[in-house]
Amino acid sequence: MPERDHTTAPSGRQYEIVHGEQRAVIVEVGGGLRRYTVGGADRLDGYGLEEMCTGGRGQPLVPWPNRVRDGRYEFDGRAQQLALTEPEAANAIHGLVRWANWHVTRHEEHRVVVGYRLHPQPGWPGLLDLRIEYALGPGGLSVTTVATNAGAAACPYGAGFHPYLTLGTDTIDELILAAPGAGYLESDARGIPTAVRPAAGTPWDYCAPRPIGGARLDTGYTDLRRDSDGLARVRLATADGQRAVTLWMDGAYGYLMLFTGDTLATAAQRRGLAAEPMTCAPNALASGDGLVRLEPGQSHRAVWGLQPG
Repeated sequence: MPERDHTTAPSGRQYEIVHGEQRAVIVEVGGGLRRYTVGGADRLDGYGLEEMCTGGRGQPLVPWPNRVRDGRYEFDGRAQQLALTEPEAANAIHGLVRWANWHVTRHEEHRVVVGYRLHPQPGWPGLLDLRIEYALGPGGLSVTTVATNAGAAACPYGAGFHPYLTLGTDTIDELILAAPGAGYLESDARGIPTAVRPAAGTPWDYCAPRPIGGARLDTGYTDLRRDSDGLARVRLATADGQRAVTLWMDGAYGYLMLFTGDTLATAAQRRGLAAEPMTCAPNALASGDGLVRLEPGQSHRAVWGLQPG
């Protein structure tokens, strides 16, 4: 049963799933992940039941993650103009479904599935059936996003997620970060990539674990190093190694964004590290970098997850 069965909460209905000491709460608004705890300790820097989601916390980013410069792109010879949802930088940001009401299609003790049909609208030509499965198991939380082109014509597609990792410290400065990006995206003042650079030997290199310190990250990565199981991993740990959380992503996620939250409201600055799996680069609708072309009836699947330790 839902944690709360009515819609007066800013994030709508709340759906709790449980496995052993793990607990997660998924919400109606945006189909997002509001909480993930292990043994009562937060491993996701989420938000309260009476709060509206801020900073993209736990939200799915569909049908594109990150930014589109000027909200403009062209697909199959047709120019498109999206609403500028990051007006201060004149960008469209983080897709079209973050504030939509998703519906639950299945809810079990350890698993919930939410869905949404995204219709064509100004700046967006596609008809997509979207499905996200959140499941808890012995290895932690897995999040599976499936998009199916339900329309009669091809459409562009990209997906991402916006979790903030936490280990319960006041700030992330003393935490040890390991992240798989061998290349980083050099970007302009509007957050639009201008080049891909090798990360080795630069301040943006976290392939070997090291403290975050005072680093200010709002940085995209690619050329993700993967383990023998094909997964790329971001690991956040305390200096003594007693607490840790790992975000993993499958091969569908070829890009990663790390954000230290310096531009958030004061109380939330540097409280958690946003580690955002992305199937495509920022501005991919315009640049095509990592963008998927979904033909009618075709589906795209991407999986990421969280595990303690």
